[in-house]
Amino acid sequence: MSSSPKSSARRIGIMGGTFDPIHYGHLLAAEESRTVVGLDEVLFVPAGDPAHKRLRRVASCEDRYIMTLLTTLENKNFTPSRIEIDRKEPSHTVDTLREMRHWYAPEKVDFFFITGLDAVLGMTSWKESEELPKLCRIVAVNRPGYPQKALDSLPEALRDAIIPLEIPLLSISSTEIRRRIEERRSIKYLLPETVEQYIYKKGLYRKYWRTSINENSAHSGCTPAGDGRGLRRGGLKSKDLCGA
Repeated sequence: MSSSPKSSARRIGIMGGTFDPIHYGHLLAAEESRTVVGLDEVLFVPAGDPAHKRLRRVASCEDRYIMTLLTTLENKNFTPSRIEIDRKEPSHTVDTLREMRHWYAPEKVDFFFITGLDAVLGMTSWKESEELPKLCRIVAVNRPGYPQKALDSLPEALRDAIIPLEIPLLSISSTEIRRRIEERRSIKYLLPETVEQYIYKKGLYRKYWRTSINENSAHSGCTPAGDGRGLRRGGLKSKDLCGA
């Protein structure tokens, strides 16, 4: 597998997603990307108002951020970011990458956007997808049922920016976890125990949750908090737990 040549620039992975909820599949993809591609750090970026998820109810941005925070606390190479949940407009990857560029001096950072092969195959429908290769390399993580050969159907510029990544396949999805919770089935060993406990404590994803969860989720505390880079180890404040 080939990736960008080593340079003096800091190599930052960006793991974007709804994380509804975050699970071990996300963590495995991030860690394999870090070690294989040679990343200095992986930023986990929960979507605030995910434009592509509007046909179903999504847990509040604060709940998804806290689950991401709890998941990444024990890995010094993982950092959660609030950049999208603090943005009032719908979340689009191209906007996030452009904003992140302002965090670093020119020529001092290389971005690697990490996502599943299934998402990569749909990138041509994303906002200003033709701009993505100018902003980052794209790490396409294999997913069950999606052959890497399908990447050949993408435009050449987008295809040239892709780094295919084979990881051990875990048949875990956020959709399946939500379904299991609705059906009162076990979710142990599908996601970190801290996230499992948080979900149960907050009553997320149960059958009644579809109609009773925070009907004011658009005003559920997704307020600006600095530049969006998230909290580092030891930086957890009581307000960040939102009463959890």
